[in-house]
Amino acid sequence: MAGLPGAAGTRSSSPGTAATLPSPRLDEAFLCSPLGGLMGAQAVLGLLVWALLADTTYHLHAAYGWVLFVTIFLWIATVLLFVMYLLQLPTKFYMVPWSLMLMIFNAVATVLYVAAFVTCSAAVRPTSWRQWDYNRRAAASFFAGLVMLTYGASTFFSFRAWKGLGSNAATSQVASHA
Repeated sequence: MAGLPGAAGTRSSSPGTAATLPSPRLDEAFLCSPLGGLMGAQAVLGLLVWALLADTTYHLHAAYGWVLFVTIFLWIATVLLFVMYLLQLPTKFYMVPWSLMLMIFNAVATVLYVAAFVTCSAAVRPTSWRQWDYNRRAAASFFAGLVMLTYGASTFFSFRAWKGLGSNAATSQVASHA
């Protein structure tokens, strides 16, 4: 009878207060770390790549379909990982080997962006009949090269984090059991 109108109900708190959930804390240390900065750069530069390509007549060239797939997929995955690390979700799911997963993700993203960069650069034609398409495609190729380099650097730093390089035994023991 609790859901019927006029039924008596019990409350454990006063009527004016609502139950509040703890607000998630942002990890400022992650933002200042090399991996956090690189993930932020990957999100911004990756957005530039696919926005520049999406504003051209990409449907006339099959190669740009592959480049758009790679850039949009990796942009979404990078933004999701960035938000997860920013909200400290890997500490909640400690059974997942996050450092290994991040290293594998960055290595795969580097290989995919190498292919996307080469494909995008090879498909740029300076004799395009639409000058604005040439400019956007050339800029997208440049930014794809930058994103490729940031994923490569992220692979390096995530490999160091996975191997525990740069820390001593005491800090690695405290970090893994905290």
